[in-house]
Amino acid sequence: MNHQVILFHLREAKEELERTIAEIAGEPDYGFEEFQVAMSHLYHHLNTAWNGRDQTDEQFKKCTDVDFARFRRFPQDADLLLD
Repeated sequence: MNHQVILFHLREAKEELERTIAEIAGEPDYGFEEFQVAMSHLYHHLNTAWNGRDQTDEQFKKCTDVDFARFRRFPQDADLLLD
């Protein structure tokens, strides 16, 4: 596992989650569209932390569109022991 890649994405997800919580708590007009964008960003980083956990530093730096699409997919339930 590439700890640096995982940590990068988990830190990004943490920042998004904290920002989203603060915005929902502090903005009475916070709506679905903002929530959708925030959750998309959050899941992108969580999914990429999981799916990209074995990429090398070089692969991380040279991420292609195909890699990007593959890494951001939601993992299968069995991968995360959810079933």
